[in-house]
Amino acid sequence: MSANVDLNNRPEYDKVLQDIADYVLTYKVESTEALNTARNCLMDTLGCGLLSLRFPECTKHLGPFVEGTVVPYGARVPGTSFRLDPVKAAWDIGCIIRWLDYNDTWLAAEWGHPSDNLGGILAVADHLSQKRIAQDEAPLTMRAVLEAMIMAHEIQGVFALENSFNRVGLDHVILVKVASTAVVAKLMGANREQLLAAISHAFVDGQALRTYRHAPNAGSRKSWAAGDATSRGVRLADIAMRGEMGIPGVLSAPQWGFYDVLFSHTNKDLETKPQDKRQFSFSQGFGSYVMENVLFKISFPAEFHAQTAAEAAVILHPQVREKLDQIERIVVTTHESAIRIISKVGPLANAADRDHCLQYMIAVPLLYGDLVAEHYEDSFHAAHPLIDLLREKMEIVEDERYSREYLEADKRSIANAIQVFFKDSTHTEKVAVEYPIGHRRRRDEGIPLLEAKFRSNLATRFPGQRCEEIFTLCKDQQRLESTPVHRFVDLFVI
Repeated sequence: MSANVDLNNRPEYDKVLQDIADYVLTYKVESTEALNTARNCLMDTLGCGLLSLRFPECTKHLGPFVEGTVVPYGARVPGTSFRLDPVKAAWDIGCIIRWLDYNDTWLAAEWGHPSDNLGGILAVADHLSQKRIAQDEAPLTMRAVLEAMIMAHEIQGVFALENSFNRVGLDHVILVKVASTAVVAKLMGANREQLLAAISHAFVDGQALRTYRHAPNAGSRKSWAAGDATSRGVRLADIAMRGEMGIPGVLSAPQWGFYDVLFSHTNKDLETKPQDKRQFSFSQGFGSYVMENVLFKISFPAEFHAQTAAEAAVILHPQVREKLDQIERIVVTTHESAIRIISKVGPLANAADRDHCLQYMIAVPLLYGDLVAEHYEDSFHAAHPLIDLLREKMEIVEDERYSREYLEADKRSIANAIQVFFKDSTHTEKVAVEYPIGHRRRRDEGIPLLEAKFRSNLATRFPGQRCEEIFTLCKDQQRLESTPVHRFVDLFVI
């Protein structure tokens, strides 16, 4: 056979795709802890979205493409009066969820925010629930939403355990797209072939670069990238449900597949092993592990690698607030991922740049004892020049134990420590915080604060009676699970 002729034997679907499809179609969620955590995650995620509606740079993106469009059984965007087609509704819900960098996080070889998938899940579930009622069928219940959240968390999180997309320059929202596509197709009633086709299209899509997350190009796209990804999942699921064929060898096809085109080399590989080929690696199967261990951002709207640093800075604030002009240097001890992602010097161009700057997220609470979303705005930064003066005094040091325990399955710490040295040779204590308030190890301490955060976020959008009605429903696991999705979303409509 001629060397330049392709052998046209259509392969079976790549095993990774089959594993995802079989998990989504057959897994039974039985973990009480996972369902309870999903309920708390639902509250927190929607609350983050409501808080984002206070920021015009976020709300300018919301609404229909064509003003005045009427969509029968359209999905609603919580906190607004918009009723949109499910694809645009998923975009909008995903955008408000992620805008302030305040929803949950998963950290491993890859990073991400699994609750970003709620954009696609809630939009599709709301639309389908309304449509079923109109057809005299039983609506979807919030139990289906919670189960879809658990599965989306699991797909995104298990991929992230050992597969680093950031090291080949790809953004983690690829995992939002893949997870949303899978669980949304399941909600739509996909069979195995339709699910496989949908997931294959999620991988064959062009994937986002991380350029917009890193200096000197950090910008606000990082605040809507996940909304874009979860909405794309809805679109791809719909395409597959219409009978579009899949791409079975999307991952493994020589030269043209995902592995060869996008996942074969890290920068280090290019220098030392130019022929090295990589493929996905998994240390465990899919279950409910990720939802049970997810990290909540409870105290600060800040990139998660800085959560414990901000907490340490708040602790140190009383010791330094009267001695700011006497500070000689600030030593920040951290882990490798924080250094690689969010440690930066020089001018910060915008709010998105600031909420991904470790030094900025330490300087503000050192100075003012807190860190809130408004602290990233241009006007606040311009009015407080001491922030940049403190940034210039910071020394960033890696602790190898912190870096190691960040990846250890039984720890998953996100440790930071801060010590301030003064010009008179005195210094503060070294304040170390290894596990943030949103970590599984601090659940008993964290959940009451998460509920208080939700109440506060509800109050930014709704009158007191509505806030209480929503909160009471969300606190009741059984009642929430049995509530029709469209009735639940009714409560969030303006």
